[in-house]
Amino acid sequence: MNKSFIKFITDFVPLLIFFTIYFKNDNDLSLALPPFIGATVIALVIAYLFEKKISIVPLTSGILITFFGGMALYFDDPIFYYIKPTIINLLFASVLLFGKYVMQKPLLKMVLKNNLDLENEGWSKLNDRWAIFFISMAILNELVWRTQSEVFWVNFKLWGLLAITFLFTASQIPLIQKYKIEKQ
Repeated sequence: MNKSFIKFITDFVPLLIFFTIYFKNDNDLSLALPPFIGATVIALVIAYLFEKKISIVPLTSGILITFFGGMALYFDDPIFYYIKPTIINLLFASVLLFGKYVMQKPLLKMVLKNNLDLENEGWSKLNDRWAIFFISMAILNELVWRTQSEVFWVNFKLWGLLAITFLFTASQIPLIQKYKIEKQ
């Protein structure tokens, strides 16, 4: 089976399950979280079975979804789920900044080296931009969940974060083109 199809299925089916159940059940987070957690765990198992490994980003997300979703259910308090995107984004930003400024390596290069070949300056700038992006997304998530309704926040997570991430990624194309190493 095609790897990119498997990746698509394992990345998006759990989200589809969550949003479908959430919106079909009068926006009930407590009904949508258990199937979402289950689907996330199943997706990680499927990814492992097909690729014999699980990439760090989906693994970290899966662990945090299970942990924070479980906490939200156990304590019957959605705040644990609301802060999950904040924690994930701050974790990713911290890892990128730690790698660059403590280990002296842009860790984004390690993650994307099979897909991109950039000069070191390009990797450094891209690493910093993604770190700033993750910090900005954490702040934005905090602002939205603290000032808006749960339904607004869920829609923001689905449509807003997706659109913002897509636009940010697209905005990095000029930097990538500038520092891309052409294969000869």
